[in-house]
Amino acid sequence: MASEEAPPGPAPQVLLVDCPDRPGLIHAITGVLLRHRANIVTNDEFVDREVGRFFMRTEFVGVPDAGRVADEVRGALPPPAQVRVGRAGSHRIAVVATTEHHCLGELLLRHAHGELGASIEVVVSNHATLRPLTERFGVPFHHVPHQGVTRAAHEEALLDILERHELDYLVLAKYMRILSAAFVERYRHRIINIHHSFLPAFAGPNPYRQAFERGVKIIGATAHFVTEELDEGPIIAQSVVPVDHSWRPDEMAQAGRDVEKIVLAKALKLVFDERVFLSGNRTIVFD
Repeated sequence: MASEEAPPGPAPQVLLVDCPDRPGLIHAITGVLLRHRANIVTNDEFVDREVGRFFMRTEFVGVPDAGRVADEVRGALPPPAQVRVGRAGSHRIAVVATTEHHCLGELLLRHAHGELGASIEVVVSNHATLRPLTERFGVPFHHVPHQGVTRAAHEEALLDILERHELDYLVLAKYMRILSAAFVERYRHRIINIHHSFLPAFAGPNPYRQAFERGVKIIGATAHFVTEELDEGPIIAQSVVPVDHSWRPDEMAQAGRDVEKIVLAKALKLVFDERVFLSGNRTIVFD
């Protein structure tokens, strides 16, 4: 007779600490958890010596009042300390797109099968092209055209839709418009973008044709937090695929789409699992 599998235990809570470095921090933090009879499941820590900051991510179970734990940990650390209990797997996001389907399709598929680590509340696009794809997965879609309006007016229309939802993050899935500094500031450290990465770099239209003409040997993608500086925000994840002289521009473009969708999904998983800290314009990623 086959034995039944034991039911899964409670999902771990995630304690996230960012504070000035000094001796004894791990002892101070785990001491608080011990006093609350918490069971530590995993623990990662890192010291950014360039800025003298200490980062720690701790998964634990067995504590009903995690907010009290966070308060006590904060009181045991040197200021200024950022301490919170994360919400792994329970984030609400909006996806902002234009016409390219590959990144949005990957996210919708993972969302439908519970593999994204977040709930897609709405998809917004400045073109109607992706409406059928989005609605096939039962996700609301809003078309907010940009033609004939100022950037400020277009962003105001975007915000009118986005602010109807309690969103944790915005995901730019090949959104081909530059956001204003005011828009970025409203969602500071909560907008994630994906773009191709070439060495050398190619800007403007038809980057894969440019790459073909220069004999590029690698195609890559970068997922990063959005800042006021275009495509220069803190990097979350990157990857590359090799190519050679036999690849046509359309084959390079397909390889680029494939790597972009995988890198974006990986970056989002890291963020939604509360594995990413910001340290200036760098990220600390506990993979």
